[in-house]
Amino acid sequence: MADLKEARVPDIGDYDGVPVIELLVAVGDTVSQDQGLVTLESDKATMEVPAPFAGVVREIKVKVGDDLSEGSVVALIEPAGNGTQAEAPAPAPTPAPAPDKAPDKAPDKAEADSAPAPSERRDGHGGGDAAQSTPTKSPPVAFNADELLPDKVPYASPAVRLFARELGVDLSQVTGSERGGRIGKDDVQKFVKSVMSGAVPGGAPAAGGGGLNLLPWPKVDFSKFGETESKPLSRIKKLSGANLARNWAMIPHVTQHDDADITDLEDLRVTLNKENEKAKNGVKLTMLAFLMKAAVAALQKYPEFNASLDASGENLVLKKYFHIGFAADTPNGLVVPVVRDCDKKGVMQIAQETGELAKKARDGKLGPAEMSGGCFSISSLGGIGGTSFTPIVNAPEVAILGVSKSSIKPVWDGKAFQPRLMLPLSLSYDHRVIDGASAARFTAYLAALMADLRRGLL
Repeated sequence: MADLKEARVPDIGDYDGVPVIELLVAVGDTVSQDQGLVTLESDKATMEVPAPFAGVVREIKVKVGDDLSEGSVVALIEPAGNGTQAEAPAPAPTPAPAPDKAPDKAPDKAEADSAPAPSERRDGHGGGDAAQSTPTKSPPVAFNADELLPDKVPYASPAVRLFARELGVDLSQVTGSERGGRIGKDDVQKFVKSVMSGAVPGGAPAAGGGGLNLLPWPKVDFSKFGETESKPLSRIKKLSGANLARNWAMIPHVTQHDDADITDLEDLRVTLNKENEKAKNGVKLTMLAFLMKAAVAALQKYPEFNASLDASGENLVLKKYFHIGFAADTPNGLVVPVVRDCDKKGVMQIAQETGELAKKARDGKLGPAEMSGGCFSISSLGGIGGTSFTPIVNAPEVAILGVSKSSIKPVWDGKAFQPRLMLPLSLSYDHRVIDGASAARFTAYLAALMADLRRGLL
């Protein structure tokens, strides 16, 4: 028997224990040098393990789900040139002409030797064609997973399965566009988009679940348990509810939390308000105005936060303007007015405009133009309470800042604990555009600006 050589996992960097998600060859396959044998997928990348030389795969040492590292044996390969099928087969002896009717007796030894190998004869016949002078390899048979594996698991990597579970997507309804019908994250996102637009591929939305394979909404007769009253949702809540549901389902949210020391800034705000309280048409400064100004400086330093994905999801539109939206609580629900060109306005002017827009929102007089064009949004619950929360990104923006109630906390100054007024910040962001390190830097820089706004002048 020819010598078999091992195909091992090459240097794959710092990765260790990377799972196998796909077998690219089968026993008996002829492979060329550098042809992929298996596919590995880490949390950050997908990579193929190549064949180190040409030959025939005689044994596969791994299966889907195995964890491999550098040096792990993937397969045993009989190198080309050792009498393998990679070489041209030797001419077979010419058999005697076949009679009109096949004999009932078994073929003699010469005929058996010249017959195609069992691995090459997939037509189910016991003998070879007597008129055939050389063995020929049958065309590959298509793998029909539906017939062979009727209860098969959808063809997708663990990362894609987790992504689908987070969105409530049944992968059996998703068509894969990658090699071999494998489902990728783009396929899941396209499926969700088709659902949100009102149609599931191949049919109408699934009942009760919006096409996401969710359980039907529970139907309960609440009057059986006590007195009830029916109150219709306001138009604003109906519209915002649909947008929030879309944004939560379509955007992979992550929230970064941090605290900003606003002790000195709050002292400045109180002082300025006292100076302005006697002035005619004096503007009342709020912490929101300072936050909006600090947000502009942070967006200028980290421009990927002042951006949007285009309709294809493949390009990032970087914006050169700075329009900041803020969540305004009204009797009819939440609205988000937008203050334009905050980079060209001072804190006093921003405070004046936010006050005017908030009043128009409460009076129900905001126009569509006053709620469009935002680059970044701020949702402040500081006047109510709470320590942190997860705001939902306001598409097509890629980030939103949540602000909770400030409180006095002991902060170590290197020698002793000092009472400082700390403001909790919660930054939610679209993880398709922004990674965790960038979000941490953005939030830390924003907190530093709130501690000393002079940093924004640097």
